[in-house]
Amino acid sequence: MEIKGKVALVTGAGQGIGKAIALKLATYGATVVTNDISGKAEETTIKIVKDGGKSMAIIADVSSVKDVERMIKEALEAYGQIDILVNNAGITIDSLLMRMEEDSWDKVLEIDLKSVFLCSRAIIRQMLRQRYGRIINIASIVGQVGNAGQTNYAAAKAGVIGFSRALAKEVAAKGITVNAIAPGFIETEMTKKLNDQQRQELAKNIPMGSLGSPEDVAGAVLFLASDTARYITGQVITVDGGMTCV
Repeated sequence: MEIKGKVALVTGAGQGIGKAIALKLATYGATVVTNDISGKAEETTIKIVKDGGKSMAIIADVSSVKDVERMIKEALEAYGQIDILVNNAGITIDSLLMRMEEDSWDKVLEIDLKSVFLCSRAIIRQMLRQRYGRIINIASIVGQVGNAGQTNYAAAKAGVIGFSRALAKEVAAKGITVNAIAPGFIETEMTKKLNDQQRQELAKNIPMGSLGSPEDVAGAVLFLASDTARYITGQVITVDGGMTCV
């Protein structure tokens, strides 16, 4: 799955799934622009460069129009093109709906859904001009099946799926594919907070018997980013060990 010579932008690339995606794309020859809001993405970029790849890090709030426009401008000034956009940035603020604060709803929707709109809109003209692009949006199985205590997160991720399918139809004739990946329970900073009993209960509901790794999601991203998947668009690839299989 050759992507050598392509330029990728990965949001939320400072840790977990985003970091694994950035490293995977770099390993297969892409120049990678890493992003997060805190500066952690710089560590990902340092590793990529240390391993012989090309990368730059940009601190930006992907829920801010000005920050997103600046980020895209800096990336294009540095590399002249962006071929692959991975909208991965996301947060959770869990609560039962009756106790959920409006601010918790707004923050999750802004980071998890609005950012997908802003980043995709900021880059789509350039992709249309070059008649090539891969937009890969990280959703969640929670956006497909729901989860108690996560109405904000479920709404945002369901929105990501709908957004991906709609945009795919808008740009398919121009050589641009748009797909979503819906991870299940993955070993990240969020799942590390679970105790052994909680992990065992989760594993019971996963046919493969264990949580997935960030690299499992990164592999799916690599596939969709490559020309091997050139005829796949508007789809949701579920990476969940069989949890939602029917």
